[in-house]
Amino acid sequence: MWQRQGCGGERSRAGAQELHPGGMSQTEPSSNQQDSEALQQERMKAVPRRSSIIKDHTVQKAGSGRKKTVSFSSMSSEKKVSSVADCLAFMQGGCELKKVRPNSRIYCRFYTLDPDSTCLCWEPSKKNSERARLQISKIHEVRTGKTTDTFRHHGPAEQLPEEAAFSIIHGDGYQSLDLVALSPDVANIWVTGLCYLVTQPEHAHGGGPEDSLGSKIRYDWLAAEFGKSDEDGNGIVSEDTAVATICRLCPGTKEAKVRLKFKEMQRSKEKLTSHVTLEEFQEAYCELCTRPEVYFLLVQLSQDRECLHAQDLQLFLETEQGVAHTTAEGCLAIVKQFEPSALGREQGILSLDGLARYLQSPECHLFDPEHQHVCQNMSLPLPHYYISASYHYLSEDHLHRGDSLEGLMKALQVGCRCLELSVRDGPENEPVLWLGHGSGLQNSDKTPTPPTTACSALEFVNKYAFLTSPYPLLILLSHQCSSAQQQVLAEHLQRVFGTRLYIPAVPSAIGKVGFAAVLPSPEELKGRVLLVGKKLPEEEEGSEGEVSEEEEDILGGAPPDDRQMSFPEEEEMGVALRNLSLQRPRHFHLRKELSDLVALRHSGIAYFCNHRAKQKRSTTPSSVLVSPNATTPQNTTYWTLCSLGKVQANRMASEIPKDLVAFTQTALIRVPPSLPHEDSSNLSLQEFWMLGCQLVALNRQSPGAMLDLDRARFTQNGGCGFVLCPTIFREDVSNFTANSQGFVPGMPAQTLRVKVISAQNLPKPQGSDTKNNVINPYVVLEMHGVPADYAEQHTHTAGQDSPLFDETFEFQVNMPELAILRFVVLDDSCTSDDFIGQYSVVFECIQPGYRTVPLLGREGDVLPCTSLFIHVTITNRRGGGKAHAKSLSVLRGSHQDREYVTLRNVGIKLLDDSFCAAKESLTEAIELRVNVQSATVSLKEQCGLPPVANMKQCIQILASRLQGPEGFPAASLVLRDGYPYLDTPGNVPEGVHRLLTTYEAVISAHKQLVENADGLQDQISEVVKKGMELHKDLAKLGQKEGMRGYRQCKAVENFTWNIIILKGQCDLLQRAKMVALDSLQQITLAAEACGLKVTLDSFCMSSQHSSYSSQYLLGNAQENGCV
Repeated sequence: MWQRQGCGGERSRAGAQELHPGGMSQTEPSSNQQDSEALQQERMKAVPRRSSIIKDHTVQKAGSGRKKTVSFSSMSSEKKVSSVADCLAFMQGGCELKKVRPNSRIYCRFYTLDPDSTCLCWEPSKKNSERARLQISKIHEVRTGKTTDTFRHHGPAEQLPEEAAFSIIHGDGYQSLDLVALSPDVANIWVTGLCYLVTQPEHAHGGGPEDSLGSKIRYDWLAAEFGKSDEDGNGIVSEDTAVATICRLCPGTKEAKVRLKFKEMQRSKEKLTSHVTLEEFQEAYCELCTRPEVYFLLVQLSQDRECLHAQDLQLFLETEQGVAHTTAEGCLAIVKQFEPSALGREQGILSLDGLARYLQSPECHLFDPEHQHVCQNMSLPLPHYYISASYHYLSEDHLHRGDSLEGLMKALQVGCRCLELSVRDGPENEPVLWLGHGSGLQNSDKTPTPPTTACSALEFVNKYAFLTSPYPLLILLSHQCSSAQQQVLAEHLQRVFGTRLYIPAVPSAIGKVGFAAVLPSPEELKGRVLLVGKKLPEEEEGSEGEVSEEEEDILGGAPPDDRQMSFPEEEEMGVALRNLSLQRPRHFHLRKELSDLVALRHSGIAYFCNHRAKQKRSTTPSSVLVSPNATTPQNTTYWTLCSLGKVQANRMASEIPKDLVAFTQTALIRVPPSLPHEDSSNLSLQEFWMLGCQLVALNRQSPGAMLDLDRARFTQNGGCGFVLCPTIFREDVSNFTANSQGFVPGMPAQTLRVKVISAQNLPKPQGSDTKNNVINPYVVLEMHGVPADYAEQHTHTAGQDSPLFDETFEFQVNMPELAILRFVVLDDSCTSDDFIGQYSVVFECIQPGYRTVPLLGREGDVLPCTSLFIHVTITNRRGGGKAHAKSLSVLRGSHQDREYVTLRNVGIKLLDDSFCAAKESLTEAIELRVNVQSATVSLKEQCGLPPVANMKQCIQILASRLQGPEGFPAASLVLRDGYPYLDTPGNVPEGVHRLLTTYEAVISAHKQLVENADGLQDQISEVVKKGMELHKDLAKLGQKEGMRGYRQCKAVENFTWNIIILKGQCDLLQRAKMVALDSLQQITLAAEACGLKVTLDSFCMSSQHSSYSSQYLLGNAQENGCV
């Protein structure tokens, strides 16, 4: 019985079995359902017929404030759509769709596919039955999403879910029929069925989709696998064998689910035996192992609608996955690697199962494989890197078992490059490790846990120090040893580490002018161990001396957060500054032998405040007026590691953020978590990373979100333990503050869209107390970064262990270099949200397109065969990553754009005159980029493509519109002066003419940008160079203008703003030129792939008339065999 649900009333039809989007037939509704439906039907009878015309105000726009919802669907999800035949059967039964009109009205109509699959019909309608239909032969294309003018430019349509929207382009004028289904599943079924009928019209007149090449490949492969198990050749196998075979062919499929399916088959057929036939085996596999979302994607991508040829795969990789420079040979290699059937491999065809395996492989993971190895510049000074740091690495269980060394090993294996070793006096003149509060614990048999000697710990560290990463290891040595045991400890260090131990060439010169102004780079320190600890004053000449120890050092590097900090006002600086007030520090004796081994002096908050006070007593604001890398008497922060408490760091971030960032450019800052005796929780990593703090130490024994974010951050650079800090932290001139709530100057915002499509093989939560195997998962998406970027959204709650979500989320990312995207899958239980899995990835490592997210457990362990399937698009993305990711930005609001590029008045005539000279060039550069963006977006809109589409997809649409009577493109692409223009013989329809005119505007805008970018960039760069030359004299220039206090600080702020803006626009212009050249190359390659003839005009053939850009384009075209 067919049942229609929605705003248009109820309708039933007999004689047909209802196939739901999940693919399962539905039985008679329950009495409660019938009562509810009858009540709704009675209500609808009282509504006039014209009420089918509605303005839908009930649909709320998706956003960050969405509430979590639970789907109580009565339809079974055990059987899924596994073929076009399922889609056509559903369409012939019909369902209700919302029809969107250009007049902002939304109509509810019941749509069906006629029994011959030749016509699309709908009712109710004021049209007669002949007019309320659309011939399949009149359909040109079927578009998913809201890509037509009706969807884009009419208010109510904006509130409709994009995942459920699709458009049918038909007729000579390419009119659009814009529809919205009740769910994304239903929309996918209609799109899949219509695409199949449009491209395979012969199947609408008798030929069945079950006869397609894809179906043949799949069933032949299953028959071959079945035959391997059917040793007797009787055509049957045991149930155990069939279950094992299916689980082997589709890893992750639960054995219980397969057995249940075979039991259902036995009951329905009233079989007395449990043996399985080939037909039953094939049916069970197709129902249990077909992923509907992959099948819908396959049908939309392929020419033969149920399998991918090499050229289809190549187009998919280039247009959707953002893989640049793919080749036919590379695509055939993918087919050979992932296609399970021998027939598919022989013919170079990727079947449904091959595509599913490929999408599940590491090649299609969300994480960019380029970052699996060290990929960043490792030759910069050490303070320019975030460093993976461990604070407390032992659980209570470790302490009871006495295996403290195992904790050290695990910390080193995950890439930690900074360990803390606390050493105390031990028996028999042998120093021992002090494991914090909890030392002296007893084993389960009440016997004391023997202490770990410092010597054995050092030998263990030396053994595992460089197995995971070759880059330097920092050991923070916190000791309270007697003079004699300090001597023993120094001997152990020298003997164990030997030449690995890095000792500065002139240890006594640390902090002196003339000594190395910056720390060495990780590359220079490869394979070396650096000790961090207390050092004797440089004037100390005896065998030992007295050093002070701040309280944070006594407590193992964690300052007490409740200590009172006071910073007296300095009115002349225009800011509230206070001097630190601490109790008198404790003093102790330090052996010179141990002091000389220390490479980095360990200090606390007092050192930072003293250093800052010296800077403020100078004549210029050091954080901006003097380069932090300059060697001056006031700038002696190098060769120092400063430990700050959480509260201290936060207060500095709110009161003196620029000073804190300037300090981190030459010195290392470490922020440890809470004291061990308080708890084992971890700090908010992003909170301190965005302050410039390089080492945020973690309790490695405490799993959770922070450990997951730390794993994501340091996998960004091959897991080597070092990751470059954002560029804005490394520049000599910077005005970044962590409290910024808007855009970052010189850095355009990025827009990340993530569509969570489905999940696969989700396990039950470990802490679940339910006895059945049913779970109700939902996915939480968290964006971590600067305050303006932080956001959290989540899907609805779905049923089963492999649910479909089909929900899209959008995030604005103002500082991509700090952003981390985190996925968390939870089980929506009655009492709590039970954890199922998690995965975090740095924004810079995200790959666009259809991607698999492998889920991890609480401890970071991989959950076998458990993943999410998503689709990612990124607009306005800066350089890096895949070529697709460098797409031109989407046009944004003009007000913010104007504010973003406005130069400010410094108040110093020499500088203002210099900056004024750049205004005209700056305006022209912006106009060039905006013109290209505007023309490109207009072309994509007319092609019916989303803003994230690339030029290859536009050329595909253009070629299809320019087809001649015999199906071949009736146009050619001519390279004039190296730029691809389209020549069309004779007249073309008005719609195609508009499209060609827009295309000409795109080429013209690209040409202007490519040919003028270098000159404008040189002009702007010259102004930046002159400004930086005057930078060192900024204080003197301000004094000549009579600047004091607030005016002087404001001048510095405006100067910094201008330099950042000019540098940022130079970078944007250069990237825009490279993207433009890439887009022009895409056009040439795509034209050749679509059958357009590519030629050179006679003028272009002469190299003397070719510019550099023309030669670049021609060279690439000839290299790829296009001309």
